[in-house]
Amino acid sequence: MNNSLIHAFFVGRAIAEIAYEQLENGVTNALSELGKFDAEQRENLRTFVDQVAERAAREEEIAMQARTASTGVRVGSQTEDLQATIDELRAEIAQLRSALQVYRSRSV
Repeated sequence: MNNSLIHAFFVGRAIAEIAYEQLENGVTNALSELGKFDAEQRENLRTFVDQVAERAAREEEIAMQARTASTGVRVGSQTEDLQATIDELRAEIAQLRSALQVYRSRSV
């Protein structure tokens, strides 16, 4: 009986050690996968933010070029006199006002 108790003790101890090692490996692998997932998601987010910033900058530049082409004024330097640009804008406003008055008079 003494031998069987000692044998049972060592069997139980071996089971506990192996179960602990397997649990440790499982937790380590799970944490490793979680770390990889977190790193991938951070990289995806960084890539997304970079793409958004690039597209916004590209769209802004296109809009500024279109604006520059329509007004004749370049950002940072002027190709036309500022007063001439103001006069053109006032003329456009006057044309729009007269067109709006014509439209309103037809509507009544």
